[in-house]
Amino acid sequence: MAKKAVTLTTKGRYVVLNNGIVQLTILKPQGFLTGIKYGGMDNLLDLKSDESSRGYWDLNWSWPGGGDIYRLIKGSEYSVIHMNNDNVEVSFRTTYSPSTSGTAPPFSFDTRYILRSGISGFYCYAIYERPPGCRACDLIQTRMVFKLRREKFHYMAISDEKQRTMPMPGDLLPGKGKQLIVPESVLLVNPINPDLKGEVDDKYMYSMDNKDGGVHGWIGSGPIVGFWMIFPSQEFRNGGPTKQNLTVHTGPACLAMLQGTHYIGEDIIAQFEEGETWKKVFGPFFIYLNSTSSTSNAHNLWEDAKNQKSMEETSWPYNFVSSPYYLTAQERGSASGRLFVQDKFISSGLIPAKNAYVGLSAARTEGAWQTESKSYQFWLQTDSDGNFTIRNVVPGVYGLHGWVPGFIGDYLEKNPVTISAGSETKLGDLIYVPIRDGPTVWEIGFPDRTAIDFYVPDVNPMYVNKLFIKGPEKYRQYGLWDRYTDIHPQSDQVFTVGVNDPKKDWFFVHVDRRGPEKYLPTTWTVGFTVNLVVGGTYKLRLALASATRSDLQIHVNQMDSEHLVFQVLNLGTDNTVCRHGIHGLYRLFTVDIPSSLIQKGDNSIYLSQARGGDALCGILYDYLRLEAPST
Repeated sequence: MAKKAVTLTTKGRYVVLNNGIVQLTILKPQGFLTGIKYGGMDNLLDLKSDESSRGYWDLNWSWPGGGDIYRLIKGSEYSVIHMNNDNVEVSFRTTYSPSTSGTAPPFSFDTRYILRSGISGFYCYAIYERPPGCRACDLIQTRMVFKLRREKFHYMAISDEKQRTMPMPGDLLPGKGKQLIVPESVLLVNPINPDLKGEVDDKYMYSMDNKDGGVHGWIGSGPIVGFWMIFPSQEFRNGGPTKQNLTVHTGPACLAMLQGTHYIGEDIIAQFEEGETWKKVFGPFFIYLNSTSSTSNAHNLWEDAKNQKSMEETSWPYNFVSSPYYLTAQERGSASGRLFVQDKFISSGLIPAKNAYVGLSAARTEGAWQTESKSYQFWLQTDSDGNFTIRNVVPGVYGLHGWVPGFIGDYLEKNPVTISAGSETKLGDLIYVPIRDGPTVWEIGFPDRTAIDFYVPDVNPMYVNKLFIKGPEKYRQYGLWDRYTDIHPQSDQVFTVGVNDPKKDWFFVHVDRRGPEKYLPTTWTVGFTVNLVVGGTYKLRLALASATRSDLQIHVNQMDSEHLVFQVLNLGTDNTVCRHGIHGLYRLFTVDIPSSLIQKGDNSIYLSQARGGDALCGILYDYLRLEAPST
């Protein structure tokens, strides 16, 4: 079929974009997307929601030290940026002036939509800017949200393994659902779909790492239509490749999470100083629409969406975006090199950093890319020989960061990396020397920044989500923190090195024990044998995958002040425990243990979750290693 020209029509308070496949109706000058017509469905968006609550941008922000303020992003100026038969781009802008009174967020916003001829979908992006003279403020979260027809869209898909029929929004209300200890978690006691009775629903169960996502959405019925959110790049999302974000949830809602604190906490909030200027382009991301007339082919819509994601990634950066702040491929540069690991206690030679994550970030200290939220980040994985080429990088000066599965810590190239338009920065051979002082006495776990290698229990049958009974993400189930008490009702976990198996005997999260009246502190014991005590200082390397409101104390051989070798209080705001995650903010600690505290023969290290009274506090260990003094 010949491609139809894109048209733009103004109808009262609305602007209508149409390419013969998709029709968009947008409220002007606000920029709220009120209607999407496609595939025989007059509107894919929820007709029971207000016009400002169907397709919209929003943010959470605050003044320094103030409370969280929620705002819809609403334009006050409408304009057509570009218009021809092949492409139309429209803008909905609000401009902030520092002289403005009131509580408007100190940002200018320009939200845009692009519709192209012959394309089954549309593109969304926004330009955020702080003009000179703005007050200090914090940007906590921003996103775009789509609320779909609740009577049409019931089936969601976010990966090959994570697909299911979802509850209806009414199922979360009293009488249909019972709210559990976590506010977002609801036990479905009388759902509209009886097949879901007895299950738990929680939007955090459907979180995904940036590196593992890129496409998620819904399949509707009557007619059969797919609605897919596709990220062709992750560069404009904060927190790097391991940042976890919401995708879809009961509503039915489809989210473009662009900046947020989930699974990290307050450390990742973007803080702006008085008078600090800033500009960032969020997106474009692609809303892909597909359909089929055959119920038996409905699952193919997911496969087609994955293929479309690959096509969008290949096309990035796009050449049809009109903003000068969005840079084309010709305006970007690249960086290449090869990363090795040097650990003389493993190999006398250099070890190619196989499948390492390497990235460019504005952060200039080790690991700080995890909490960087103002600029862009560009990441990839090395090949089996440690080679990498990071392409399509916005020109600037960056820190080159990396981490290598199987080795602790973060790599940071000592020299900043300058990226220039149209050129490749060749970095040559780079060497990461992970922190180490001596040979390994023992180790527990595998250093991959998650707790996935430890024991994840089966869910309490009272709180099951059938989606996670089988498959690799059983940790997504509700209430697993209480399973520790079920397994260890009276005494705490004791792990003997060389005897116990971490996959069976090391509970994946160090939590409090449920007591008769309150949750009680817990102490885990690591038992090990030393045949020869070497004089000097032993080193306990403690890599944490996540921490939430934890008081961690470590004693060696006796639980008294003289044998206390480490203490950190109120550690972490990740909320990974209650949000059913397996990792959050990665932290690495080194604990010095004088050889005078080590004895020949049997020894014990005591790891205490010393903070009681909190059901949802917890530490997820990634990896523990005891090193003997170097001889």
